[in-house]
Amino acid sequence: MTTNPFFEPSELPYGLPPFARIRHEHYLPAFERGMAEQLAEVAAITTGAEPATFANTVEALERSGTLLGRVHRVFFNKVASDTDDALQALEAKIAPRLAAHGDALLLDPALFARLAALYEGREHLGLDAEQLKVLERQHDLRVRAGAQLAPDRQRRLRELNTEIAERCAEFRRNLRAATAEAAPVVERAEELAGLSPDQVAAAAGAARARGLDGRFVLSLKNFTHQTELASLDDPVLRERLLAASLGRAARSNGPVAVALARLRAERAALLGHPSHASWEVADRTAGTTEAVEEMFGRVNGPAVANAALEAAALAEAAGVAEIGAADWQYYAERVRKERFGLDAAALRPYLELESVLHRGVFHAARLVYGITVTERPDLVAYHPDARVFEVHDADGSPLGLYIGDFHARPSKRGGAWENELVQQSHLLGHRPVVVNNLNVAKPAEGEPTLLTWKEVGTLFHEFGHALHALFSDVRYPLLAGTQVPRDFVEFPSQVNEVWAEWPEVLAHYARHHVTGEPMPADLPARLREAERFGAGFRMVEHQAAAVLDWAWHSLSADGELPDEDGAEAFEAAALERSGLALPTIPPRYRTGYFAHIFSHGYEAGYYGYRWAEVLDADAVRWFRENGKTVRESGEVFRRELLARGGSVDPLEAFRAVIGRDPEIGPLLARHGLAG
Repeated sequence: MTTNPFFEPSELPYGLPPFARIRHEHYLPAFERGMAEQLAEVAAITTGAEPATFANTVEALERSGTLLGRVHRVFFNKVASDTDDALQALEAKIAPRLAAHGDALLLDPALFARLAALYEGREHLGLDAEQLKVLERQHDLRVRAGAQLAPDRQRRLRELNTEIAERCAEFRRNLRAATAEAAPVVERAEELAGLSPDQVAAAAGAARARGLDGRFVLSLKNFTHQTELASLDDPVLRERLLAASLGRAARSNGPVAVALARLRAERAALLGHPSHASWEVADRTAGTTEAVEEMFGRVNGPAVANAALEAAALAEAAGVAEIGAADWQYYAERVRKERFGLDAAALRPYLELESVLHRGVFHAARLVYGITVTERPDLVAYHPDARVFEVHDADGSPLGLYIGDFHARPSKRGGAWENELVQQSHLLGHRPVVVNNLNVAKPAEGEPTLLTWKEVGTLFHEFGHALHALFSDVRYPLLAGTQVPRDFVEFPSQVNEVWAEWPEVLAHYARHHVTGEPMPADLPARLREAERFGAGFRMVEHQAAAVLDWAWHSLSADGELPDEDGAEAFEAAALERSGLALPTIPPRYRTGYFAHIFSHGYEAGYYGYRWAEVLDADAVRWFRENGKTVRESGEVFRRELLARGGSVDPLEAFRAVIGRDPEIGPLLARHGLAG
C-alpha cells in the first residue's frame, strides 16, 4: 500500500486531494494508519521528559493527526455526496472505531494532566490571545467529554459513544434506502401536469436511473414539503407525494431515534447534565436551555397566528372550509400570483444556474469582499458533476479552492451543505479547500438548469459557509473557519443570502436565459411581498422541527422515555405541548428523516438556525444602514468576524462589527411578527 494517495501530502494546488488516484480500497488502510500515527504522536507528547509547555503540548497536539484528517474529510464528503454500498459498509465499520479513537484522545489522562497544568497557569505563560484561546478550547473539550470522570464512568462513556456512532451510521443507511424506496413512481406524463418541462425531464431521468424507462420518479428531497407540491395540478398525486415524504423511514428509523435519545440522555447524565440539550447548549452562544425556550415562547405563538391568516386566504382561494397540508403550497402559489402578480414557474427562466453562480454569487462576493473566483477545469474533483474553482483575494493573492457540486443524483444524500477538505492553518501552512453541495435536479443533456427562488437562496447561503472557511485567518486548525458554536455557524451563511436580492446583484444575474432580458423591474418588490405572505408557514414548519429536536434531547435519563415503537406518539405529544400540532403544516422534518439531529451533528441544535437569524437580521440591517459602502462594510465583517473563526468569542465578534449586543426586533419585523 505504499502507493496509497493518502499516505503523503497532496502535491496538487492547495493540497487538493488527488481524487483521480483515490480508490475505495485506500480508505481503510489510511484510516488505520492515521489513527495509529496520531496515537503515537500523542504518546510522544505525554511521555516526554520535559515539563509541559505550550509548544510541546498544545502546538504538538494541533500538529497531530494530519493523515487521519486527510482521509476523514475526503471519506465523509464522499459518503455524503457520492456513496455506494461498499462505502456505506465501510462507514458502518469505521464509525465506531473513530468514536473510540476520539475518546482515546479526549480521555487520555496523561494528556489531560499536561493540558490542565498549562490551563491552571495560563495567565503566566505569556500567551497571545489566539494561543490562549486554543489552550482553553483543548482543555474545555476534554472536560466536556468526561476527562475528569472516574475510570468506571469513563468506561461506560466510551461504550455510549461507540454505540451512538453506530446508531447514527445506521440512521443514515436506513434513510438513504427509505428515501429511494418511497419516491413516487408515475406512469404517465399527463399525471405531471403543472410541472415545468425541465421538471418532467428530471423525473424521467430519475426513472431511467432506476431502470424504469418510460415512467417518471419524483425523487424526494430531505425536507417534508417537496417542491413539486407547488405546481402539480393533480390533487391525488399531491397527497401521494406528501404522504411518501412524511412516512419515509418511520418504521426503520423510529426505533433508532428512540435509541439515540436514550443513549444521549444517559451520556448527559454521566457528564453531569439533566439532559443532552443542557450539555449541548452549555457550549453554545445561547448558554442555557432557558434562553432557547424563551426564544421559542417569543416566536411560536405569533408564527401560528400569522399562519392562520395565510390558511384562511388559501382556503378562500381553494373554495374550501379548510386547506389540506398537501394543497397548501399549490394554493399559496395561486394566491401569490393573484395578489402579487408573481408566478414561481415564470421566475425560473430568469434564474439559470450559471448566471446565478457567476453573475450572482461570485459577483456579490467581489462587490462585498473584492475576491475573484475562476473555474479550474484542469483540476479534478471527486465526481464529474463537481467543479473546481480558484479563489483570489482583492490584491490577487491566492485564498483557496472552492468546489461546487450542485446537482442531485441517487448517490447523494438530500439537502445542501458545506464541507472543508483542507482546513486553513498558518501553523500547518494550509490554505482552505471547501465544498458546497446542493441537490438541484439535473436537466436533460443540453438543457439549462433553471432554479427556483428558494434554490437561489440556498446557493447564496451555502456560499456564505464557504466564505467563512475561505476567509479564515488563524494559526490553529481547531479554531479555523466554521469551527464556531453550532448556533452561530449559520449566522454568516444566512447573512450572505441578502445579496441574492440586493438590487445591484439581482439586476446582474436575473436575466432570461434565452432572450437575455432582465427580470421585470418591479419583480423584486413583489418577491418580498410574496415572501412575507408565506412567512407564517415557513416559521411554523421550522419551529415545529426545532421543538421536535429539543423535545427528543430534553429527555432525562431517569425520566420517562418512549419505548422502541413510540417515536410517532412522542413526536405528536411534543408538537401538541408547544402549540405547533397543526395538521396543515407538518414539521419541516419528522423524526424518521431528521438527519440533522440523528446523524449530522445538529442534535439539540436545530434551534440554532432561528437563533442565528436573530444575529443575521440585525447584521443585514447594519449593512443597509451603517453609512458605509458595501465594500467598506464587507471588509469590517470579514476582518472582525469571518476571518476570526473560533479564535474569539462569537458574540464579541458580533459586537466588534455591529457595536452592540444583538436585538430580536429585526427578525420579528422580517417575518411580519413585530406586532
